[in-house]
Amino acid sequence: MERYVLSVDQSTQGTKAMLFDDKGAMRASAALPHRQIVSEAGWVSHDPEEIYGNVIKAAGLALEKAGVDPAAVACLGLCNQRETSVAWNRDTGKPVCDAIVWQCARAADVCAAVEATGVGETVRRRTGIPISPYFPASKLAWILQNVPEAKALADRGALRMGTVDAWLVWKLTGQYRTDYSNASRTQLFNIHTLQWDADVCVAFGVDPAALPAVTDSDAVFGETDLNGLLPRKVPLCGVLGDSHASLFGLGCLKPGMAKASYGTGSSIMMNTGAKAAVSRNGLVTSLAWKYRGEASYVMEGNINYSAAVVTWLKDSLGLIASPAETEALARRANPQDTTYLVPAFSGLGMPHWNSEAKALICGMTRLTGKAELVRAALDCIAYQIHDVVEAMEKDTGIRIPLLRVDGGASRNGYLMQFQSDILNAEVARAEGEELSGAGAAYMAGLSAGLYDEAVFGGQSFISYAPSRAAADRERLLAGWRNALSLVKRDAVGPR
Repeated sequence: MERYVLSVDQSTQGTKAMLFDDKGAMRASAALPHRQIVSEAGWVSHDPEEIYGNVIKAAGLALEKAGVDPAAVACLGLCNQRETSVAWNRDTGKPVCDAIVWQCARAADVCAAVEATGVGETVRRRTGIPISPYFPASKLAWILQNVPEAKALADRGALRMGTVDAWLVWKLTGQYRTDYSNASRTQLFNIHTLQWDADVCVAFGVDPAALPAVTDSDAVFGETDLNGLLPRKVPLCGVLGDSHASLFGLGCLKPGMAKASYGTGSSIMMNTGAKAAVSRNGLVTSLAWKYRGEASYVMEGNINYSAAVVTWLKDSLGLIASPAETEALARRANPQDTTYLVPAFSGLGMPHWNSEAKALICGMTRLTGKAELVRAALDCIAYQIHDVVEAMEKDTGIRIPLLRVDGGASRNGYLMQFQSDILNAEVARAEGEELSGAGAAYMAGLSAGLYDEAVFGGQSFISYAPSRAAADRERLLAGWRNALSLVKRDAVGPR
């Protein structure tokens, strides 16, 4: 009987289950959305029970779609939206509140209070990331401070807290575990000692005993029959944060290899191997994974508005009916037009870190029209990624001659060519889809002995080589830097 890996990609918008055959090829997939619960105050939440239910449903749909006997499933892999935080009752298995989504900034006051104690540099040095409500440390602290049940459970040692992977591993297997990639994004994990950091936990008021055991990304996290969907229990033996999973799926296993994922936002990662490179240029350091007993590190930059800029063109401005229109419009734009868009809709993120910045369109002329605005929107994605890559190269001293890419917007040929031109580097787009899900599947299949590393050779890429003259590239970048300077100059606080 042919054997399969079932991979689950639990993302911000929904849950996708994918079935990979014993050669690493995806045979079928099924996706289910979950509710985006947004309060009047702008708090963003998810229902953890809904997410778990969708994992089981999506897995069943994928098996049905593929026409595969559930008995042929050999193992399970899992990747997840990072930083989204869940707390639940150990005894009843019920969440104490909805999950706090990574996008939610409700814990900003917690961050300010912790920062005021003077531990900010210690936290950054030990965890690799600056204090921010983006990360779970402050989210979990917020739950402890604002949900009475959580505090009562914590007092008697019955509270469980972690990222979405820990919740799903516990629901699926009964084991309380997370992997190194997810642990490194909590801002509670010392990325140098590879342990929960007692001092940092104290700073946020989180008891390390309430946090899950940290397990190698390719270890067996437990066994599951997916709530009776499978006729027998199989190992859950590959767990990664979604961005780390796409790095793995793209085959970036060696130091110096880098990738960019073009989704709603973008995650740009460089594998730095056994060395945790410290950023002095606005990026963060995390663990890529712990694989075959060896920990690997990444340097990472995150962009809030990547493909989300195209969504803004469609939904807010009505300039396009579909993202598919943007490539032809960009190619039709006047090559002499000087319009720049800086999408600081929620401030400037990495590597600029200016939370007060506001979005800006500048450089327009009387001849600027829809095509030119659309092109400026695509160009700003490439410029932002350029800035992160440039910071990575400065921090590590490693030149990135090749950037592997995935995600929906990477299908835009104009954007990929412009990205190559502005980076002055080759851009290689994976022809396969669902690279996060593939990365989790590869990790699980390798762990279970179903695959060897030849599985990465099955990936094929479409390459884009730089074609602009150096002077033209520098002229374009100078215009972008000028636009950024205008945004930073005009940044103001709340009125």
